[in-house]
Amino acid sequence: MGDSTNVTDQDDAAPTVQLPNDQDATGRSFDDDALELLRDVLNSGTLTATKGVMTPALEAEFARLIGVRHAIACSSGTAAIHAAVASLELEPGDEVITTSVTDMGALAPLLYQGLIPVFADVDPLTGNITRDTVEDAWSDRTRAVIATHLFGNPVDVPSVQALAQPRGAVVIEDAAQSFLARKQGRLAGTMGSLGCFSFQQGKHITSGEGGIVTTNDDGLAHQVRLFVNKSWPYGEPAPDHRKLGLNYRITELQSAVLRAQLRHLPEFVAHRQQMATRFAQGLADVPGVLVPATVEGDEHVYWRYPLVVDRIEIPGGVDAVAKGFRARGVAAAPRYIGKPAFRCGVFADRRTFGSSQWPFTLARPEALDYSEERFPGTFAFLDSVVVVPWNEKFTFYHVDQLVDSVRDSVAESLGQRVGAS
Repeated sequence: MGDSTNVTDQDDAAPTVQLPNDQDATGRSFDDDALELLRDVLNSGTLTATKGVMTPALEAEFARLIGVRHAIACSSGTAAIHAAVASLELEPGDEVITTSVTDMGALAPLLYQGLIPVFADVDPLTGNITRDTVEDAWSDRTRAVIATHLFGNPVDVPSVQALAQPRGAVVIEDAAQSFLARKQGRLAGTMGSLGCFSFQQGKHITSGEGGIVTTNDDGLAHQVRLFVNKSWPYGEPAPDHRKLGLNYRITELQSAVLRAQLRHLPEFVAHRQQMATRFAQGLADVPGVLVPATVEGDEHVYWRYPLVVDRIEIPGGVDAVAKGFRARGVAAAPRYIGKPAFRCGVFADRRTFGSSQWPFTLARPEALDYSEERFPGTFAFLDSVVVVPWNEKFTFYHVDQLVDSVRDSVAESLGQRVGAS
């Protein structure tokens, strides 16, 4: 599929695929609007969000875009998770159910708050938690659930909320990878009590680092804003540091860059979706390769593109397909994070604060049971997924070259030609 222009062949070597890269300008979209807003900040001489105008404007525009009462900007997606969790004022030893397929930035804040992450299994095709896996992980110590919309494919938050709310638990959405994703028309970051987004380099829009917390709850919004400002209540009479908080503030420079991109976010997302449709169509007749499973009526926003590979149909499974991608210069990631989060040293060895192992010392033994048989969906998903780079600069040409890469990889694995490109 697609012509071979700009593709280099050397003898029998696989053709190199030159993709836009979201780690540099080839895959990122910055324009003159960003330069103009940055110039405004520098001309003002005010770079701190506590006295500037860019950050309040960013917060207002983001809240308006997704339809929530409050959006509080902060320094990273990790800071967003930390502030959201801290706003709940939970007790040390309380449990928070989260996903086994996630980044450490969504887990470390729980430990810093003295909370026990309890890992729910995931759906083997999407990598997302479900109502059933959350219920399986539930205990009388559960106080919150973090629902991570993996790769931009929305979790069924309403069903998780229906489980959690009557039991007095709060649902936090980790929407770091899911800007403008929709679950039956409802936007990611608006369904739970709190939503957390990331503006890290590779996200849908970026300021290098940065994050934002969304909520419709006035009280939680106040607590989040306090936490990211060292618990200093700006503008209140008789201010005081009445509780623990950190400096998790974003800068005016970051907010300026984000405001310029935010204006284009809907078109960025629509373009990712259009390219994803093209990719799925190109792979429709390839045996053993499944495109992302989505529920009818949902909108996936494709932070990355996860392919599920059937090891029975394709000898070598994800390793064979990933090898084919690598031979063509495509930085595809087999097994995504490589291993479940609970296999990382901080959990496996309980390496936290010195030799104390705190807060694991507060946990029920069952909460620390990471036996493989308890997570069949997790291991099945990680053993079958290959994650393909994706960004708003992809064209049909790039997608067609990726289709050819998959076809050729599968053909090599099967020892035969698969379809015509």
